[in-house]
Amino acid sequence: MAFMRSGVRSPSAPPSSSLSDTSHSRYGSRRWTAFAGSVFLFCATALTVVWQNSRLAVLWDLSYVLENAYRISIGDIPYRDFPFPYPPLTFLIQAALIKFTGRVFWHTTVYCAAIGGVATLLTWRILVNVLGRRVAHARLLAFILSFPVLVLGVYSVFPHPFYDPDCTVAILLAVLLLQSAEAKPSSLMRPALAGIALVIPVFVKQNTGLAFLGSAFIGLLILSVVERCSGRSARRYMITLLAAFVALAVGLLLVKFTAGLNNYWQWTIKFAAARRAPAGSEMLQIYEDKFQLLWIGIFITGLVGSWLNRKRSQWISLASALTMSLPFAWPTIYLFRDQDSSERAERLLALWPLILIISLVLTILTMKQRRGWSLILPFVLIATVNGAFMSQQLWGSTYALWPLFIILSAEIIVSLSILLKERLWTLLPLTATIGLSLLISGAFYIRSHERLDYANLDEGVLTKSTLPQLKGMATRGAWLPNFEELVRYTEREIPRDNGILIIPGEDLFYYTTGRRPLFPVLSFDHTVNPYSPPEILKLARDRNIRWLIVKQDLQDEDEELEKQRDQLTEALEQDFEQVESLKNYDVYRRTETKR
Repeated sequence: MAFMRSGVRSPSAPPSSSLSDTSHSRYGSRRWTAFAGSVFLFCATALTVVWQNSRLAVLWDLSYVLENAYRISIGDIPYRDFPFPYPPLTFLIQAALIKFTGRVFWHTTVYCAAIGGVATLLTWRILVNVLGRRVAHARLLAFILSFPVLVLGVYSVFPHPFYDPDCTVAILLAVLLLQSAEAKPSSLMRPALAGIALVIPVFVKQNTGLAFLGSAFIGLLILSVVERCSGRSARRYMITLLAAFVALAVGLLLVKFTAGLNNYWQWTIKFAAARRAPAGSEMLQIYEDKFQLLWIGIFITGLVGSWLNRKRSQWISLASALTMSLPFAWPTIYLFRDQDSSERAERLLALWPLILIISLVLTILTMKQRRGWSLILPFVLIATVNGAFMSQQLWGSTYALWPLFIILSAEIIVSLSILLKERLWTLLPLTATIGLSLLISGAFYIRSHERLDYANLDEGVLTKSTLPQLKGMATRGAWLPNFEELVRYTEREIPRDNGILIIPGEDLFYYTTGRRPLFPVLSFDHTVNPYSPPEILKLARDRNIRWLIVKQDLQDEDEELEKQRDQLTEALEQDFEQVESLKNYDVYRRTETKR
């Protein structure tokens, strides 16, 4: 006591400056570790996207986005000037890139690589926030769970600019901003920014964005009521809701004064739903697989075993963790059983209904121990994923949703931590198994490009485009050399002011040549083309279309697309006669009597 009264420290007590230096050193070390980890996650994801672009080009989907983006960049307004069944943001972003950086394909590769890397970083930060307050070694577990996103990132499966990946990035940004607003309740700016971010996905992809906005809006309303009834401030939730309402109103006003609200509603809601929305029974099919009962039973067995482990035996905890991990490890184990890439992909995708069911049940069981945004986040993500399934169900819709799968996995870890009172010997092996299995099976998934099996990407040697506008584009087969022959022919034989109709619209023709499209539709499949063959024939006459180009062998192997092409060609041959046959394109010119 004398030492303390006289101001002399005990010899055993370190100086306060030493404590400060140690704390500062630890903080600095943590910052550098986080920085190095973020650089690794960003670069590894970006390199995956670049690698994918170096070996494949999915012509149909790529052309739809870039051809319409080019059209917008030269002044055409979607919904008003031409039919357009998608929200505008992805196309506006690409139009801006075309406007300011030119019609160069490798720019899109840079964009996708950068956005893919950013999405992985957003996912990692969300995981840190989800696990941070509930789980020991949260940063380590978050980093482990982030690994699958290196190969299953938003642009890793389909590596070209598209609305599904952009929508997921917008959702990730909104979730992170909502977490940030939750962490600082006194802030006004953070909940306002979060509210604005809630609306962005709606203008990227309608079904996914509406499911996210609707579920988040309902959840925030419920949280506001709960907080008020509990005597706590609900100001941050009300600010978020108000900001979202204002942002939505501003967005709709911009649409009203550019394209028109009626036009927007007609094409993005009524027409899109009529052509793409599945039946309710189809939406429920993914939950009817009997194997899901087996996997759920195995998971419950491991959970019960860990819960009954009163003595906290590490061996029992480890055995329980491995039991719960088995459903998630199965896609990797199956790699040694079957060489068929389609069957392997099926096993990986079958994890989606499993994660949705397990995360839903565990969140309900732990609701009393959750508060704020962490209470509603799993429900919002589950609703969002099911909303995304409305376009192409499980097989077609999940390729850009894997970050949401990873976040739901983290929510399962949080629920288990609550139920099991934090047992690291259970949580760490389960987390490691999920991360490692998804990383391995996901790598095989994108290597086989099974999700892109609708396109012919395997036949022939790898060829690269020699056109300046398509520099960096590469894919197997003769698609690019044949298209370059067409480009050279049109530059030589067809005046630039002549209207051209290209069916079915699989190539980057206008983007590459810089010609102005004069026909209202650029892609002729039932999801985007509202016109019948007779109507198209009439439009070709009204628009004074002078030339018709028909692609014979399509990279997209959809038989329905070929059927529609043949029907349309037959109708147009009334007014056009063939004048040239290139390697993969027939060229027609309007007959003199029909001019």
